[in-house]
Amino acid sequence: MPLRNLLDPALKIVLFGGKGGVGKTTSASATALYLARRYKTLLISTDPAHSLSDSFERSIGGRITEVQEVKRLSVLEIDADKAFAKFRLEHEPEIRKLFDTSTGLDEEDIESFMSMPIPGVDEVMGFKTIVDIIDEAKFEKYVVDTAPTGHALRLITSPRLFDDWIKVMARLRWKYRYMVTRFAGEYRPDEADDFLFAMKKTVKKVQKLLQDKTQSEFIAVTIPEAMAIEETKRFLMQLKKLNVAVKQLVVNNVMESEGCDFCRQRKHSQSIYLTVLHKEFSNLELTMVPLQPTEVKGIRGLQVIMDHLFG
Repeated sequence: MPLRNLLDPALKIVLFGGKGGVGKTTSASATALYLARRYKTLLISTDPAHSLSDSFERSIGGRITEVQEVKRLSVLEIDADKAFAKFRLEHEPEIRKLFDTSTGLDEEDIESFMSMPIPGVDEVMGFKTIVDIIDEAKFEKYVVDTAPTGHALRLITSPRLFDDWIKVMARLRWKYRYMVTRFAGEYRPDEADDFLFAMKKTVKKVQKLLQDKTQSEFIAVTIPEAMAIEETKRFLMQLKKLNVAVKQLVVNNVMESEGCDFCRQRKHSQSIYLTVLHKEFSNLELTMVPLQPTEVKGIRGLQVIMDHLFG
């Protein structure tokens, strides 16, 4: 069964995730090619080990780059570390003020805190980059190639982690506000309060986007092998707990040929796991993509996968 409903105008963002090496990047890239036939599409990688450059056989990097051979398609590789570094550079005064006024720490302690990472902030900033791009409304569809399972879950759970940090800082800030009001008679919000409010809005915006089933869809990718299936089961369970809906599953590298002993044995072995896949994921629509004779690279290779994904 081909992937469905991705041409729905209400759907803004399609995310692909799964175990490493199952073909997420290829599936995301082929989907972006398909959507670009009708919509102005941006393909984004949040994987620290970016593979889009390899898939399209060109250097991409951290700037939105048009794919000259494909009308309406652009690509981008997000560097979460750079996004975090930019965030800290822009907001260091506000963060320092939060610690200075709300914790009673001395300058040395504040410096130590500033050198420590804020839980989930690098992933949040990576996702904030996506949300900011969507807010600019220069594209109609956004396809996201996420990192392997563990990192993808960190990306998706990062708003919660960052929200917890904001709540702690807000409680400390409230105590500071109480003391100022008690002794000065009034409290005037400052840039530190504005910072916390802005970060809270960012977290809510990311959470809303991920959980809005009309605007976003998460597509899992796997292969017919035992370890991949087990990891996919755990991954989907975690996504369900996070209220991220998954309706479609791409099954990659399915052996179709019976032209040699190896092919027949491989196909027989996979048939067992394909039965398991249909049973374990009976609530999902499965899209089968056959094993390719050569590595999938370049526009032509991706178009072959596109045809298998969409029929």
